[in-house]
This record gives sequence, C-alpha cells and structure tokens, in this order.
Amino acid sequence: MDKDWIPFHPNPSQPTFIPPAGAVDAHCHVFGPAAQFPYAPERKYTPCDASKDQLWALRDHLKFSRNVIVQATCHGADNSALVDALAHANDLARGIATVRGDVTDEELFRLHEAGVRGVRFNFVKRLVDALPFDELTAIAQRIAKLNWHIVIYFEASDLAEYFDFFSSLPTTVVVDHMGRPDLNKDINGAEFDLFLKLLDYNPNYWSKVTCPERISISGPDGYDDFVPFGRKVVETFPDRVLWGTDWPHPNMKSHMPDDGKLVNMIPRIAVTPALQHKLLVDNPMRLYWPEQVNAGVK
Repeated sequence: MDKDWIPFHPNPSQPTFIPPAGAVDAHCHVFGPAAQFPYAPERKYTPCDASKDQLWALRDHLKFSRNVIVQATCHGADNSALVDALAHANDLARGIATVRGDVTDEELFRLHEAGVRGVRFNFVKRLVDALPFDELTAIAQRIAKLNWHIVIYFEASDLAEYFDFFSSLPTTVVVDHMGRPDLNKDINGAEFDLFLKLLDYNPNYWSKVTCPERISISGPDGYDDFVPFGRKVVETFPDRVLWGTDWPHPNMKSHMPDDGKLVNMIPRIAVTPALQHKLLVDNPMRLYWPEQVNAGVK
C-alpha cells in the first residue's frame, strides 16, 4: 500500500446508538485482496487490503443487516472483487459498479444478476484524468432499462458548472457525501443552497449524508460542523437520503475514524426514530431491494 496510507480502524468501538432492525450501510467498499483481485494499473492510489469478510464482521459489530458496496476506483472498471463480495453476501448486499462506454449489454446483465444496481461516475477533478460527461450520457440510457441508478461524486465548488448537465440525467441519481459541501461556508449561503436546489428541482435525486470524517473541519472530537448540514438534508428530503460508513475510508490523510463513533452521529442528523428508519431501512430497501419491499419481506 502507499507509504502514507492510513489503514482502517483495527478495533472500532461499540456504538451506543442501536440502528433499527434491517439497517443498511449504503456506502462501503472492498479492496482486493490484491493477491486475488489485483488493483488497476491506472489507479491513483494503492490501498491496504479490505476484504468482504472484514466488511461482514464490521457490519455485524455495528449491528447493521445489509451493505451497499461501491466499486473502488483503485480497481478501475474491473468489478471482480465487487462481484465476488456480492456472490458471498447471501443477498444481504447490493453493488454499485464502474463501467466504461464499451461495456456490453451481456456484461451489464451479468452485473445485474450479481446484484449490481447502479454505476458510479467521479467528477472530482483531482481524482480523475478526464470528466466523464460523454460516457455517462451514453451509459445512462442503457442502464435505465435495468432500472439502475447513477451515483455521482463531485465537490460543491463545481456544482454550478455541472448543474444543467446533472439535471438532464434520465435515471434516479444518488449524490455521494452531499456533494462535499465546504463547511467553512454558511449553511444558508449560495453554495449549499444550490445543492439543495438540485434535489428540490429534480425529484429523481437522492443524497448520501455521509463522511463527516472527510468533510468536517472541526475534526474527530465530534464532527460538530457536519451536523447542521446533514440534518438539513435529512429533514428536507427524508424520503431520498441514505447513510453509510464509507469503510475502509480510502485516502484519509488526517486521521482514521472510529466506525462506532460514526454510527453515533446518526441520531444527531436524523433526530427521530421515524427519520432514522427512513434513512437506514425504508429508503435503501426501496432503492436496492424493491422486490423484497413489494413482497413485504422484512
């Protein structure tokens, strides 16, 4: 792994907040193991291994029931590690893949059968060589037939540039980490207001209220500056929000978060049992396991 890589927390605390039955960690990753699933030659970073079995152990420790595994950029468009994890999840995980414009319909169907329900596109300029506008447009029409959604990752300072393009997307769209707001700026300022307008104007848009450890400026003592932003999104769009750990927290430079303490953030941004149930159970089940919701499966 990279010399400055910070491995995930070896012994996360037991959270005091107990999630409702059926809770979903809707944003996490698997890395490798590299001996079985080599990292992509074009990767921007080389992580520590973080296996599916370690992810399941964390899920059980935090008293969650299910996972949504997002393809890691260190694996590029080779979704083998993701598919392997899904195959061993006993239908308790779904996946978000990375695909390229030349992906075949047969491969998309294979990924669907494995449990993939969306594709992710990265618009963070420092993390990609080229912004994927054309590729996303071409793929969006094709995945709509599978009832998949798009996950987009961008930074708040770039949203004005992308707003019209994002609003044109034809599928359900999930925004990672609230579009990474700048917590130095006013919650009522123009930048965060534009993000709220994106969700307000586009009812197909959802948001993950995730990664206080990545966004916070005040730091790990409580990530207090994250709370009003997360709470604002949860309370404004209660039926279109998701939560996840982001384990194993790739590319953290300042510190490695304690996943138990991240879980304890949940009641600070979703302050009632009803909001917590929507955030952790109802919304992710409706998006990732709709067939079970329709059949009345708990």
